[in-house]
Amino acid sequence: MSVNRLAYKLPKELHGAVATSLSDWKTNNKVARLWQKDASLWSNTDEANWLGWLSITETQLANLATFKQLAAQVKKAKFKHLLLLGMGGSSLCPEVLRMTFGKVAGFPEMHVLDSTDPVQIKAIEKKLDLKKTLCIVSSKSGSTLEPNIFKQYFFARVKEAVGEKLVGSRFIAVTDPGSKMQQVAEADKFWKIFAGVPSIGGRYSALSNFGMVPAAAMGLDLGKFLRTTQEMVKACGADSAADANPAVILGNILGVAANHGRDKITIIASPGIHDLGAWLEQLIAESTGKVGKGIIPVDREKPAKPATYGSDRVFAYLRLATKPNKAQDTAVAAIEKAGNPVIRITLPNVYALGQEFFRWEVATAVAGSIIGINAFNQPDVEASKIETKKLTSEYETTGSLPPEAPFFVSKDAKLFADDKNTAALSGGKTLGEVLKTHLSRIGAGDYFAVLGYVPMNAENEKALQSIRHSVRDAKKVATCLGFGPRFLHSTGQAYKGGPNSGVFLQITCDDASDLAVPGQKYTFGIVKAAQARGDFAVLAERGRRALRVHLGKNLKSGLNALLKAVAQGL
Repeated sequence: MSVNRLAYKLPKELHGAVATSLSDWKTNNKVARLWQKDASLWSNTDEANWLGWLSITETQLANLATFKQLAAQVKKAKFKHLLLLGMGGSSLCPEVLRMTFGKVAGFPEMHVLDSTDPVQIKAIEKKLDLKKTLCIVSSKSGSTLEPNIFKQYFFARVKEAVGEKLVGSRFIAVTDPGSKMQQVAEADKFWKIFAGVPSIGGRYSALSNFGMVPAAAMGLDLGKFLRTTQEMVKACGADSAADANPAVILGNILGVAANHGRDKITIIASPGIHDLGAWLEQLIAESTGKVGKGIIPVDREKPAKPATYGSDRVFAYLRLATKPNKAQDTAVAAIEKAGNPVIRITLPNVYALGQEFFRWEVATAVAGSIIGINAFNQPDVEASKIETKKLTSEYETTGSLPPEAPFFVSKDAKLFADDKNTAALSGGKTLGEVLKTHLSRIGAGDYFAVLGYVPMNAENEKALQSIRHSVRDAKKVATCLGFGPRFLHSTGQAYKGGPNSGVFLQITCDDASDLAVPGQKYTFGIVKAAQARGDFAVLAERGRRALRVHLGKNLKSGLNALLKAVAQGL
């Protein structure tokens, strides 16, 4: 049996605490209890209902003929593009596969849409030949806002391209049995409908049909992928001793470290598998960040000199053996030498990715048990959805969103906050001065998060990365970067429900152009604005230190002005 190698080096005190915790897992038979779906490992509520992912690889190996048939049919139909329409757990695994495996010869190129930003939707649409595009609508509950309006938009656009008779044949649905999306797919005569497993939550669904149907359609060798994954499943099985179990060891390190104040996990991944971090962000943040506890994942933060880091981090280095990065190797060695806890995981090749999906799912569930939370619910994600729904419903009724007043206006930006944050931030005469006050609220052990409700593209990512890195280097704190609304379905849970150690900078803008949502009064731009405002309202209600910067239509000049103001503020 061959599993991806796990090695770790921990400071003495943490090493001893992890050894004690592993001994507890061994003595109290907790590995077997995990596989028996014993809810008392967590909060003893509904956890047993959410552990279907433990046996999903075996089920999928039995389904290989179905996946092979789908792959053959997609290949024969000569589709040029695949468009996955989903959010969070439905979109992140397919995105990792797309960015790791690229385009497979003879199969369509995959594109993933998980944003309500109208400029971003248009940018993806421009890349597609709609006459030769197969759309996969992916929604577990079938009632999630974003996949539903993505479907409405692209169903109308594909119908224009191929006609009413053929449009249904260009769509596949992946959804739980009996969902609203299943009913829509049947009514619109979708080509195929694949069922989700009700006992698998979105963020644990990578190896279920939500990950494997897109994988088959894009031409991955699923026999090889799933058989490789199954080796990790066996190594993590019920009869595997806790201190020899590759996932339980990892989960104990994460959980014990969080309980010892090292509650930020910094993910460093080889360039060839770098997008795995985005999937891990959701899994870890949404599973552990609640009731004031949790682990904050830090993804795509460039490695720095050890002196830049506080004592609140654990580092996980996911190294692709076939294509390692020397600069990362050097940086991680220095971080480890300085006495920081470092976990090293080596993937022999990209087909070993499935092993990490499974390992980290188990590890996250284990860490949740050690931290003392339900690792399978997401109460604060729901709170944000409710706020958004209130705003979109008001728009449908009145034709406008409720008015709002900025507490500061300059030529470059308008600033918004709730009463408590406004009181803390008032007095600044320039954008730089207000930002200085906001950033001065960051203390040791805190983290800083940039929440960008702007199109997710290379240019904007570069600007927002520049903001996070300048704050990290000046304040010596962990930093996060999320693009809205996609992060609402992943890290948003930890930001609102986890430890109150975050300082947030939300960035919104006037859309350069907008897009209608067929059958609705609201547009995609209105939905995005409602999501940003709903997100901010819940952050404020949870007592978070948050500031919203609203930029105009010229986003490039707005971001440049913001970069300068952040530099002044630091």
